[in-house]
Amino acid sequence: MEYIKGFTFGWGAKQGDFNKSEAKESLRLMKERTASNYVIFALAAKQETAFSTDVIYEGEHIVSDDELREMIDYAREIDLKIMLKPTVNPSDGTWRAHINFFDLDVPCEPKWKDWFASYTAYQMHYAKIAEEKQVEMFIAGCEMVQTERREREWRQLINDLRTVYNGLITYNTDKYQEANVKWWDAVDVISSSGYYPLGDWDNQLDRIETIIKPYNKPFFFAEAGCPSRAGSSQIPNAWTLEGAVDLEEQKRFYEDMLERTSKRNWVKGFGLWDWKAVLYPEEEAHLDKDYAVFGKPAEETIRAFYEKK
Repeated sequence: MEYIKGFTFGWGAKQGDFNKSEAKESLRLMKERTASNYVIFALAAKQETAFSTDVIYEGEHIVSDDELREMIDYAREIDLKIMLKPTVNPSDGTWRAHINFFDLDVPCEPKWKDWFASYTAYQMHYAKIAEEKQVEMFIAGCEMVQTERREREWRQLINDLRTVYNGLITYNTDKYQEANVKWWDAVDVISSSGYYPLGDWDNQLDRIETIIKPYNKPFFFAEAGCPSRAGSSQIPNAWTLEGAVDLEEQKRFYEDMLERTSKRNWVKGFGLWDWKAVLYPEEEAHLDKDYAVFGKPAEETIRAFYEKK
């Protein structure tokens, strides 16, 4: 598999956001300023709570099918390869890793079978678009930690996806959870989220390599990144961490991560987190403490690394 020099684009984009001229300009700048060759369009469906069984993927909270198709076409125009990543989060703010139900069905309680039926319909909807647009890879879930033990349902979902989509299929497990997925043999590519502390990357890469080696499949980090705030390099997954803006700390995180992973030829790239559909003014980059790298020192670090790959 070729090396994936990618960014996740448009997370949280709502209906109409991809129709804005700023969105296409943002995608153009992403490619130009980071030397990316892949874009991951991450879609944000919702369900009411972590214990709800209805995945809602139509409405104002998510981009429309037509604007997604148009953005995919534009990505092709500027010579980007594409992944589609339909994701879901509870509307009450609970992280999707906590979506969970009883393992044994109980009358009057929400059930796994109902949730997987709804989630499968959601995935199939976008897999058909992925096939229509010849998207290179489909990411069938992201950091769904509590669901991962439901091996039979995940295998069935992947089999169902293959009936409508002929490209590569992966699943994005969460940091530290690579051994939690017992069904890696069912996907074409193994992927996980790379939010590991600065200085600990070698330890984590050793651990991951041992886990994935028996499957003999390509691996990449479908997410990885660090906010530009003080303290984030030690807990890069903590998006709510309090701290002052620190652009240099974000840069040091990227330098460490990219240097350590470059020595492991089994790491086949990144879908870095993240690049917004509508950017802040570049002159205000020094005020931003989120994961974005636009106009920050980390952007230059990423570009230099991707240009060499």
